[in-house]
Amino acid sequence: MTRTRVPAAEGWFTLDDEPHLLGTRCTQSGTYYFPPETTMSRAPGFADSELVPVELSRTGKIWSFTNAGYQPPEPYVPVTDPYEPFAIAAVELEAEQLVVLGQVVPGVSVEDLRIGMEMELVLDVLYSDDDHDYVVWKWKPTGTDTTPATTSEETHNG
Repeated sequence: MTRTRVPAAEGWFTLDDEPHLLGTRCTQSGTYYFPPETTMSRAPGFADSELVPVELSRTGKIWSFTNAGYQPPEPYVPVTDPYEPFAIAAVELEAEQLVVLGQVVPGVSVEDLRIGMEMELVLDVLYSDDDHDYVVWKWKPTGTDTTPATTSEETHNG
């Protein structure tokens, strides 16, 4: 039996072969929101502005990163037993200059990441049941990064 792919968070991303995060944009200020803002623009002075749905950039650069060294609380669904830490990256989207936090694909650790590294949006299964694969977005290095690596001494001593 084949399981159907469904989003773990409805309305936050597309399920396309080249997925996009779904956000909104304030038409007067140009401010982007993710997850999509549907109540009102939070841009100062633009509360009455129209919010329009937009597909956000698929690529960006790492703004910050860390690891999830402890098991997150519910509704997190552990995929390994015992729990195995994973990397998390805050990626600044290329066009919108909006920072979006997300898990990094399996096999990429914090030792593999660095500030400014090029990342792309991909989909991965969060968990499955008998009928569905529940998918989420994750960040994956593009392999085209040209940012020079810094040593920990350079990072700490400026």
